[in-house]
Amino acid sequence: MRTLLADHPLVMHKLSLLRDIATDTATFRTLTDELVTLLAYEATREVRVTDVTVQTPVGTAKGAKLAQPVPLIVPVLRAGIGMLDGMTRLLPMADVGFVGMVRDEESLVASTYANRLPADLTGREVFVLDPMLATGGTLATVIGMLGGRGAASVTAICLLAAPEGLRRIDKAFPDGGVLDVRVVTGAVDERLNDKGYIVPGLGDAGDRLFGAI
Repeated sequence: MRTLLADHPLVMHKLSLLRDIATDTATFRTLTDELVTLLAYEATREVRVTDVTVQTPVGTAKGAKLAQPVPLIVPVLRAGIGMLDGMTRLLPMADVGFVGMVRDEESLVASTYANRLPADLTGREVFVLDPMLATGGTLATVIGMLGGRGAASVTAICLLAAPEGLRRIDKAFPDGGVLDVRVVTGAVDERLNDKGYIVPGLGDAGDRLFGAI
């Protein structure tokens, strides 16, 4: 597993506003959307392309276009939905699948309640959207599902990550393994607390995006 910390000044600025307990829901959604687009720019740096030649008004130019098959974007429900628009702004041609995961607050073990993924992902590049990489259980499960369907690579885009979660993903998907796995994040925080929340974090991303239910 490779980790990319996108410590751009604009990323740090928007992330600081997201962390602020005084940031209201509408502003939180807008900031998340903007931040994901910035992270997506870094996350797609290695996306596969095909060389092309195009006709300009005054000649020909060598260029590139995204290779086939097109990438697949997978937001992890529910909080990952708040990241989808920011990602599809850069990849409007990508397909979109969904995985629903819920974490037991006592055991901290994640279980799947929804799965809308293509049966065959052979050769596909997949981008997983999950705001918080905390224990790593949810992300490890989702990456395993995608790898089992033949994905060529999986890049997880997370607003924040905890060291414990990164270690878990690295152990499950070591660099140089069969599946190429990357994590792109805006910050790596201090630790997890005894409830499995990232410290200092930004609270429950789903609740701050959509309200507590």
